Amino acid sequence: MEVAGSPDAYHTGRPYLNRMGEQEENPAEKPKILLIGMRKSGKSSIQKVVFHKMSPSETLFLESTNKIVKNDISNSSFIQFQVWDFPGQLEAYDPNFNPEFIFGKCGALIFVIDATDTTVEALKKLHLTMKKAYTINPDITFEIFIHKVDSLTDDAKMECHRNVREQCLEDIEESKLQGVHPSFYLTSIYDHSIFEAFSKVVQKLIPQLPNLENLLNILYSRNRLEKAFLIDVVSKIYVATDSSPVDMQTYELCTDMIDVVVDVSCIYGMKDDSERLAYDQESKAIIKLNNGLVLYLREVNKFLALVCLMRKDNFDKHGLLDYNFQCFKQAIVDIFAGSSSSSSNDGY
Repeated sequence: MEVAGSPDAYHTGRPYLNRMGEQEENPAEKPKILLIGMRKSGKSSIQKVVFHKMSPSETLFLESTNKIVKNDISNSSFIQFQVWDFPGQLEAYDPNFNPEFIFGKCGALIFVIDATDTTVEALKKLHLTMKKAYTINPDITFEIFIHKVDSLTDDAKMECHRNVREQCLEDIEESKLQGVHPSFYLTSIYDHSIFEAFSKVVQKLIPQLPNLENLLNILYSRNRLEKAFLIDVVSKIYVATDSSPVDMQTYELCTDMIDVVVDVSCIYGMKDDSERLAYDQESKAIIKLNNGLVLYLREVNKFLALVCLMRKDNFDKHGLLDYNFQCFKQAIVDIFAGSSSSSSNDGY
């Protein structure tokens, strides 16, 4: 019952989304996303919560990382890459550090800064790390997570964001790193801000993103949707969304719907001896909310779900929505089929 959809890895260090419906061997080396920062900044907690479904309260008992920990995000996720968690005491200019190997095929470098602690030393380390990484790999994207902001007031969050951003950009200008354009995010593992930030990091590494967004925009306008997300079922990272602004509560609502569908399928939709997955090609759900909105979920492949939010008044022609979804799903298959053929023609 399940749809095959094994992703492949893009040879330049970017996660390559493979043709859905084909099973291919994975390359020996997958693209990397690096998690770097000071000790106790929350790096390990981030990857445990996002990719291993650990509850935020359980992260309080995690031990400090004292070596590089590699996590392979490929067996159950649509996007294949590795997340490398670096110990806080490791410096980019450490003689035991091999920067060419670390930064050479890195897609994104996430630097985590503890917003509840002094940022002076963290910003110094960030500057040295960016300088070294950019020298080796100019294509790397730099993402700054200003983390643990859940305990700060709104004014304190904005002040911390402004201070970190201004100091970082000053350091970049002084070092004449014209090609470095970091992005800054306020994050916490106690809400969906960490998932939204990781979503934006991953989206920058997807070559087919403009095509995906265009398809979602067409679906959005033709069916009078309020919002549409293409979400990785396991990690809850949204691979793409339409061009309308992302509201945190809407995103959280859509990811919660995936959990509801999978949990209900596990309890009521599977026999004890069944080898079917709880989420497969027959997965579909409609939830009508008491505020006049409707949540609509459809399976795209075994890794991805389309989750839409629309007004109840616009849900009068759900047959048309079902038809448009089938066209949308086929278009996604065609996009990745074309990308796969292009890679083969280039000798990848």
